[in-house]
Amino acid sequence: MTEAAPKSLARARELVAPALAAAAQTLSPELRRIVEYHWGFVDAAGARIRAAAGKALRPTLAMLSAEAVGASADRARAGAAAVELIHDFTLLHDDVMDGDRERRHRPTAWVVFGSGPAICAGDALVLLAQRVLLADSSPARVAALAALGESAAEVIAGQALDLSFEGRLDVGLDAYLAMAGRKTGALLGCAASIGAILAGAPESSVAALRAYGVALGLAFQAVDDWLGIWGAPERTGKPVANDLRQRKASLPIVFALAAPGAEARELRALLERAAPADEDAVQRAVELLEACGAAARTRVEALGQIEIARAALESAPLEAAARVELLELAAFVVQREF
Repeated sequence: MTEAAPKSLARARELVAPALAAAAQTLSPELRRIVEYHWGFVDAAGARIRAAAGKALRPTLAMLSAEAVGASADRARAGAAAVELIHDFTLLHDDVMDGDRERRHRPTAWVVFGSGPAICAGDALVLLAQRVLLADSSPARVAALAALGESAAEVIAGQALDLSFEGRLDVGLDAYLAMAGRKTGALLGCAASIGAILAGAPESSVAALRAYGVALGLAFQAVDDWLGIWGAPERTGKPVANDLRQRKASLPIVFALAAPGAEARELRALLERAAPADEDAVQRAVELLEACGAAARTRVEALGQIEIARAALESAPLEAAARVELLELAAFVVQREF
């Protein structure tokens, strides 16, 4: 069952779209074309098309974090744009590193323009995010930039860990959650607090919002890992069981390999040989994951992280309306496909 998208997502897209478009205009034509293709603004030939509507989760968190401490949505505009630019930097690079050939139901940027240009475009977005924040009028813009830089460093470290886990069958739950907390949780934690930072909120409120975002990030990653095995291609834009084919140490696989019984042993033996190459092997691996309870345990982990996020919001005196919208957003994250 999938919940309807919260209205806050549409509000955030309207808030951040002009800032992103203006920022893109400062890039060189070669880089702007790649970035705008990645965003869905142009086709491979550079012709304008209807923009693909991304979720805008991170800009929404930034917007709501400002509202949660009594500031206007506009106060978060630069922070919302900056975290989205950092997110897009990671996507452009991750697609190259993972060899993913499709995103949002069309070829990825590196497939169209080449690995080098796609990496270069991702690099440009890191610097562009910094420039967007430094151009903001908030006295706290340097503090916001520091928070963004710290989260970006965590994301990169998390990605390095994730790459080191590929093909390994000895990754435990604690190691996996530590990696996901850096790769996914850190940027969502920054997004969920950067609007409050720009608004000059007290550290206690900023910390509560950051903790909410980190837990939301872990829930988001758990759902993404579930989708990486069982997600419908028409929704995910990737083949069913794609994570199995790539031998990723995703959460369902971590859970399954730690389970007792013959099914876990068979799955380990199957994965020790190599990535499942033929469809019969892929289907058998999926069956074994389900028999080990991996799908259910991944759902439980996602829901548990949402409870942690909820508790974080309750720990600070935040505006009631924004708190409600933050909780709606959390529910949407875990109900995307479950």
